[in-house]
Amino acid sequence: MEAKNASCKDLRSTIIRVHVDKPKGFEDIVQYEDIVDLEVAKKKVGDWEDFIKRNRINKESDAIYMSKVKKEEDIKLLKPCAKKVCTGWIEMEGLSDERKAEVLKVAGKDDIITGWDQLEFDEMNELCSKCPLSWDKGRGCIGAFGPDTSKLPEIAEKYDCPIVASAPKSAKSHKIFTPEDAENLLKEIEILRDALPKEGKVYVNRYKGPVERMEAVAKISVAEECGWYFF
Repeated sequence: MEAKNASCKDLRSTIIRVHVDKPKGFEDIVQYEDIVDLEVAKKKVGDWEDFIKRNRINKESDAIYMSKVKKEEDIKLLKPCAKKVCTGWIEMEGLSDERKAEVLKVAGKDDIITGWDQLEFDEMNELCSKCPLSWDKGRGCIGAFGPDTSKLPEIAEKYDCPIVASAPKSAKSHKIFTPEDAENLLKEIEILRDALPKEGKVYVNRYKGPVERMEAVAKISVAEECGWYFF
C-alpha cells in the first residue's frame, strides 16, 4: 500500500462493502435479505434436487436466499414464506465521507471487502505477474525465507549481517523495515554471497534462493520507498 507502482493499490484502497455486528444507527443503510428456512423451502418445492439444480443453488446452503432463486415460478412459490433478515452488510458506494467514517469506525479489519477481494484468483495472478513489486519470479510480493530450522541466520550472524541474522526474531515481533534498512540489507547480501561458498557448496545451493529473494525485495523497497518485513 505504500508502493506507488503496486498493481493492487487502487483496488485495495477501494472499499466496496463493510460488515457491522450491530446495525443500530445504520438501519437506513444496512442491507436486508429475504430468506426462507431450509426445511420450509424443502416442503414447498417438492423435488429438492431439481429445485437446487434449476436455480443453481449450493447444496451446502443453510437457508434459501430469495436473491439467489432464479426461476420465476419458484420465486412466486417461496416469496410468501420469506422473512426479512438483516445481513449486517453495508454498501459504501454513494455514502458521504462522514458516513463512511462512521461505518469503518465500528468495523473490524476482517469485515471489510475491497475491490481486490472481489477479483477471481486468475485475475489476481495476472495482475501480480505483471506488477513491478512481484519479486518472486512473477508469483507475487510474498515468498518464503525458509523454515525455522534454516541455518542462514546463523551464518549471517557469523559474518556480521544483523538484519538477516535477526530474521526469525523480526518475524515474531512483526518488525517493519524501512528503505534505509533495505540499503543495508543489500550490503549484507553481497557479504553473504561471498560467505556461502566458504561455508560449503551445500549452503550455496540451499540458500541461493532466499538470498536472491531478499535482494529483490531490498531493491524494490529502495525504488518504491516502501517498507518490508519477514513473516
